[in-house]
Amino acid sequence: MTRLPLQAVLFDMDGTLVDTERLWWEAVERVAAGLGRPLGGDDRPDVLGRPVEHTADWLAGLTGAPAADVAADLHREFADRVRGGVVPRPGALDLLDALARDGIPTALVTASPRAVADTVLDVLGPARFAVSVTADDTERTKPAPDPYLAACRALGVEPGGCVAVEDTPTGVASAEAAGCAVLAVPSLAPIEAAPGRTVLASLEEVTPERLRSLPTYQLRVLTWNLWLGGSMVDDHRAKQLKAVLETGADVVGLQETGGTAAQELAEALGWYHHRAGENLGVISRHPITARFGDPDVGFYGAAGVRIRLGQGCEVDVWTAHLDYTPYGPYESAFDGLAAAGLIAHEGVRLAQMRDTLRRIEESADSGVPVVLVGDFNCPSHLDWPDVAWPVTKAAEEAGLRDSYREAHPDPVRDPGHTWSPIHPVHEDGSGRPEPQDRIDYVLHRGLTVLGSHTVVTGTPRPWPDVAGNDWPSDHAAVLTTFAVPRTA
Repeated sequence: MTRLPLQAVLFDMDGTLVDTERLWWEAVERVAAGLGRPLGGDDRPDVLGRPVEHTADWLAGLTGAPAADVAADLHREFADRVRGGVVPRPGALDLLDALARDGIPTALVTASPRAVADTVLDVLGPARFAVSVTADDTERTKPAPDPYLAACRALGVEPGGCVAVEDTPTGVASAEAAGCAVLAVPSLAPIEAAPGRTVLASLEEVTPERLRSLPTYQLRVLTWNLWLGGSMVDDHRAKQLKAVLETGADVVGLQETGGTAAQELAEALGWYHHRAGENLGVISRHPITARFGDPDVGFYGAAGVRIRLGQGCEVDVWTAHLDYTPYGPYESAFDGLAAAGLIAHEGVRLAQMRDTLRRIEESADSGVPVVLVGDFNCPSHLDWPDVAWPVTKAAEEAGLRDSYREAHPDPVRDPGHTWSPIHPVHEDGSGRPEPQDRIDYVLHRGLTVLGSHTVVTGTPRPWPDVAGNDWPSDHAAVLTTFAVPRTA
C-alpha cells in the first residue's frame, strides 16, 4: 500500500472555476418561469451540476413542453449570459498558475457542452489546461464517472492519484465514482465532508501542497487458495513467496494454508500475519491491529483482521473458505440439473456465507471499509444469467461488491476463471472437459476499484504431472487494486 502521488488536478468548470452556476440557475429560472413552473430550492438537484439535456427532460416532464424546445431555450439563455461576462471564482487563476509552476497537469471536466466550455476557456486561458472534457465528449456525463475517467485516460494518469475540484453534489458523485479524491468548494448547494472528500469554503484556501495531501491510499489485495498448503508442488514455499512478491500485493487472504503457511510466509517477507485454525490466514505488509472470528475455526469458515494503512486509514480484511460439495458446475454440466435444483443445493455454503456476513457486521466500525476474499466453491450470479446463485447474491445484498466484475463487467469477454488452471479435464478419467468457472473472489464495501485480474505464473502442467509447476496451486489467484479513502 502506498499513498498515490498527486498526478493531476481535474477541475469542474461551472461554479468551481467561474461563476456560471448562478448564470445557469438564472437561465433555467427564466425558461421555467416562461413555462409556468417557478423554481424553488427543492429543484436544485435537477438543475445544479446537470447537463442541459437532463434539466430539459426534467422541465419537459413537469410542464408538458417538448424537451427539444426546452433544451434549445436553455442553451440560448445560458449562452447569452456567458457571453455577457464570465467571472473567475476567487483564487481560481492563482491556483491554476501555482499548479503550472509546480508542473502538475490540470484538466477541465464539465457537464456543459463544448461551445460553452470553449467560451469559458477563452476567459481562463486554454493553455492552462492540458485536457478538456465536455458533455459532448462522453456517452454519459455527470454524475456518471465517464467524464473524469476520460480525462484521466487522456492525461495518462490513475484516478486514485488525482484530485477533482467540484462545487456540486452531482459533480462530487461523478469524481468519487471514478476513484478520485475530491476537494469540494460548494457554490449554491451544500456538500458534506466524507472519507476521501475535503470541503473548503473557497479556492483561495487551496495550495498545491494541500492538494498533494489529498490523493487516496492504494491497496493491492490478493486472494489465494494454496492447495493443501502447496504441498503438491516441489519447493512450494519459495514459489509462493515469489508469486506474492511479483504481484506487489499488500495483503493476502489465504485458504488451505496447511496450518503454518501464513506464519512462514509472513516471517520470510517480514510481514504481519494472522492464523485461524488449520486452513485460514491473512498476511499483511501493514500492521494488524485487530483479529476477528473464531481463532480455532474449522476447515470451512472465515477469519478477519483490521489493518492500519496510515494515519486515519484502516481496512477490515476477511478470508473465507466455503464447503466444496455439492459442486454446482458439476451438477449443471454432468448431471443436467436445472437452476432450481442448483440453487436448492447451495444450502450449506449459503449458511456459511451468512455466518461470515454476520461476523463481519459484528466487528465492523462505521467508516472502515471491508474486504472479503476467498474460495467460495460456487459460481456467481453475475456470471450465470440463468442461475441466481444465492451465496454471491447474499454477499451483494449485504452491500459487498464484486471487484473483478466491477473491473470486467462482461462475463463472456472476461470470464475470470479461477478453477482450474491444472484441470483441463475431469479427474475421474472419463476425459470429460472440466467445467471452468470463477469461484474465488475479492469483494468489498467502501472502496474504489482501480483494477482487478486473475494471477497464474507460467503455464502449469495439468494434473497429475504438477510437482514441477511454477504455480504451486490448483486455483488461480485474484488480485484487486483499490483506492482507499482516509477514514478520519
